[in-house]
Amino acid sequence: MSAQRESRRALGRASELRGRAADAAGNFRNVEAVRLFNRALRVLADGPDDVEWITLRARVLLGLAMSEAETGSAAAGLRHLDDALRLTGRLPPGPPQRVLRALVGAQRALVLGRIGRLTEALALFDEILPVLENEADDNALSLTRNLMNRANINVELQRPAAALADLRRCLELATEHGLTRLEGKVRHLLGEQGQLLGDIPGALRHYEQAARIYEDAAPGWLARLRVDQARALLVAGLAEDAARHLDEVLPELYSSRNVQDIAEAEVARAAAAILDNDHGRARELAELARRRFLRRGNERWAAVAALTRLRADATEVLGGTRRPPARLVTGLTGHADRLAELGLRDEAAVARLLAVRLLLRRGDVGAAEELLARVPRPRHTTPIDHVMLLRLCRAELAVATGRPRAALAQARTGFAELSRVRDRMGGLDLVCGTAVHGQELGRLAVGLVLGTTRGHAGARRLFAWQERTRAQVYRYEPLPAIDDPVLARLITEMRQVQRLAQQNRLDGRPVAALEQRYARLQREAGRLGWYTSPWGRPRPVSSPEEVAAELGERVLVSLIGQDGELSAVVVRDGRFRLVRLGGLDEVVEITKQLHADLNALAPDHLPPPLVSAVTASAEKRARLLDERVVRPLADAIGDRELVIVPTGPLYALPWPALPSLRGRPLSIAPSATAWVTAMRRELIDPVVLVGGPDVPGAIGEVRQLRAVYPSATLVDGPAATSSAVLEALDGSGLAHLVAHGAHEPANALFSRLELVDGPLFAHETARLRRPPDRVVLAACELAMSHIRPGEEALGFAGALLASGSRTIVGAIARVGDRAAAEAMTDLHQRLASGISPALALAHATAADPLRRPFLCLGAG
Repeated sequence: MSAQRESRRALGRASELRGRAADAAGNFRNVEAVRLFNRALRVLADGPDDVEWITLRARVLLGLAMSEAETGSAAAGLRHLDDALRLTGRLPPGPPQRVLRALVGAQRALVLGRIGRLTEALALFDEILPVLENEADDNALSLTRNLMNRANINVELQRPAAALADLRRCLELATEHGLTRLEGKVRHLLGEQGQLLGDIPGALRHYEQAARIYEDAAPGWLARLRVDQARALLVAGLAEDAARHLDEVLPELYSSRNVQDIAEAEVARAAAAILDNDHGRARELAELARRRFLRRGNERWAAVAALTRLRADATEVLGGTRRPPARLVTGLTGHADRLAELGLRDEAAVARLLAVRLLLRRGDVGAAEELLARVPRPRHTTPIDHVMLLRLCRAELAVATGRPRAALAQARTGFAELSRVRDRMGGLDLVCGTAVHGQELGRLAVGLVLGTTRGHAGARRLFAWQERTRAQVYRYEPLPAIDDPVLARLITEMRQVQRLAQQNRLDGRPVAALEQRYARLQREAGRLGWYTSPWGRPRPVSSPEEVAAELGERVLVSLIGQDGELSAVVVRDGRFRLVRLGGLDEVVEITKQLHADLNALAPDHLPPPLVSAVTASAEKRARLLDERVVRPLADAIGDRELVIVPTGPLYALPWPALPSLRGRPLSIAPSATAWVTAMRRELIDPVVLVGGPDVPGAIGEVRQLRAVYPSATLVDGPAATSSAVLEALDGSGLAHLVAHGAHEPANALFSRLELVDGPLFAHETARLRRPPDRVVLAACELAMSHIRPGEEALGFAGALLASGSRTIVGAIARVGDRAAAEAMTDLHQRLASGISPALALAHATAADPLRRPFLCLGAG
């Protein structure tokens, strides 16, 4: 009797240890899980040879196998599974034995899948799942989990239809049986499925749904999810966001010692570093990951990590001027064969395409052509960055073989493919981000046309290519916002935290914890903004003839920065003309210096000697810019009103400060297409005057404007809350906003105006039902933009323009309160008389262009 009691006690103790171990493994604490599983095995080392004892020992071995495979050796894990299978042979034939054997096989399939032996894993799952399906009433958890594991294998093997069928069945089982954790994992896998099919907003939506479940039910799984989320962001071209995600989760993964997930995260972080041109870090991370995968015996992932390192080497060489080394070409071509052997078709294609580019750079055109012929056509699951790399290689080969028209045909087709991907994107960030994948192809096309441009026809053709490759986000007609209560809650909390932090600063209290909380909320809100609703319906790029017709008597100057040289296409009276302006780098440097001078000159009460010195410096730099950028255009532009489409860093150029442009009506637009779209918007009448808190003289200035606009809606003082201001802005014709604000270069959609209850974010104004037609930003630097690849300019003003506002007047440098008030008084007196914004602003800034660095953005 005492032996039986001892046996029951041992079973209970082993079962408890197994439960704790399983919980640790489920939360990625696999080192702890291995220790607990081994303790359970020691408890079960001696005991009766009965069904209960054998079954429990086999199940402990199942858990131990997976935990050891994750933290140490997959081979050791597979040996434990062999032991478990032998134990099942000691059970009597019947359903319990069949189910346990199936579970051993399923765990073996999972281990094989994690080390890249996908075909073997899939065959095992196909054999085992019918057994579990027949016993579904008693094994719903096991059936759901293993259907999900097979779906994951199908995702990796790029079999989307099979994966989706398994995931739908999983979701039914998980919701029917209340398997909350597994529901989260299923939604996680639905995200991977969406990513495979190119539905990035859908993938991010599923990831976020999974994250909400994980936060409560399985917080240990969140880090893994963020890795997959970062991969989706890389597909969308958002390298900075992906890098931030990965930098946050890597420390957590390192502490978990989950080798597979650590190494996958390192590969993704290396890919982000490549997009950010940090090739040294990319090599370091990729090599670390490769070694981890090899220790696990995962040859497929080790090969992917090795490719990432080779990509870093190749990208660095291609971005420089030195001749590519032959060993790098050999390394890529040899590795491509290895990737193909492992069934990594897309990765093998990338390795060959990089080698093609290096061969062309070496002048070995014949070898490049032969290698390119070995690259298969893309599949519908091939990522867009791979597709664009193929187009780039074909275009570069066409150039090398003297076929420029064929090169441009490849570029044209590539941009059409990129547009189709962009059209499926969600929030403004995703629409902007995809431009990075077409950056080199666009540079090649524009450079090719620029090098052969002669006369009107050539300049017209060049202009058309510029419009095809720049600022595509502005050609979308925004769709009505879909309300998302979670996003609204996060924005409200951000506003409260920001306001509290501001008050603490004034009171001398610490703000570090509040700033950390604000940053976390901003990241969460940013993630939701990626998919809460599609950004908009695409409109075609404006043709050169449409632009010329809309200009009328105006002249448009579209700047081009190419290979260190600055040029301009001038459109006047239906004619197109190319003017070469000289070195770009010098113009950019002088622009930065002038910008610094304007910031230094902004405060109202500077000592006169300092004012004199800074003014002299600013005037000198303004003259230098005038000589290099404007005077070479003098014959082409005459004395007409100008529309200027800048390039990259010249978005920050204070054009009205240049002597030749002083007092001239100017409009600055991200593209000619954006300007035409803005010009065609109908104007409406209501005027809104908003005065924010703590701006010296702000309330008085806003109230004084009632004399100019007697019927205007006034929102100031305690009434100037974010909700009240948003309500007033929606459907207004002219909105005058005077408030402190901040431009956020790292996350432009969270640039903000400070109101009574906290900040009003660009993110919110971008989703108004009918944004104001004309907006005047009376203070701060809210006309500043963060320039992304593809000349995508984002910021507070940019978000308003992209969401449908016609004209934004704002400062691109600091402005003193007195200078701002005087400029705004002049501006509104003229606007109220019916003068266009461009002409009204020209008069308002001409009196003191260095202290009134305002620009008219959009339609003038």
